[in-house]
Amino acid sequence: MKMLLADDQELVRETIAAFLRIEPDFTVDAVADFPSAAELARTSGPYDLILLDYMMPGMNGLSGLAAMRSIAGKVPVAIMSGSAPRSIADQVLAGGAAGFLPKTISTKSLIAAVRFMVAGEVYAPIQMLTEREADQPNIGTAQLSAREIYVLRRICRGMANKEIARELDLQEVTVKLHMKTLFRKIEARNRTHAAMIAKEAGFC
Repeated sequence: MKMLLADDQELVRETIAAFLRIEPDFTVDAVADFPSAAELARTSGPYDLILLDYMMPGMNGLSGLAAMRSIAGKVPVAIMSGSAPRSIADQVLAGGAAGFLPKTISTKSLIAAVRFMVAGEVYAPIQMLTEREADQPNIGTAQLSAREIYVLRRICRGMANKEIARELDLQEVTVKLHMKTLFRKIEARNRTHAAMIAKEAGFC
């Protein structure tokens, strides 16, 4: 599993790289800024995962995420931060990041998160998900994943499966699978019914 890691803080960069390299099937290219990461993504890929510091030189926050996603194609791109508030984390995930990782994450959780994201899932720390759930009305007793929440919000906006797939950089069949699971969780008969349930609950 080949990863690209970019962080301007040498100690943080080397520590995270060392944690990842403990795994026998992990290899890591580590650089100090966004331009270097972009160059490696173009010339040394394909990578299985790209990890970017939110505040490093050249990154420009969400603009850097969008630029790297454009360069990386289907490769998942995740954001790391030591200080960004949850509102930024939400924007990062909504912007198509494969995950948001606090730099305080434990080694065990880091490894698990990496494997989770490489498998095509979206990762966010459990405490962040818990805070998000506290901020949002419940839809019955449904426990929705971050990806299901995004799909449901786009259903509320009247977006077609193809549009949702394009915005989230997913295959349309993957969106349909998320939708099927979502409908089952909230007991919706179809997308119109799902939108009605969500709006009545004040979800979107």
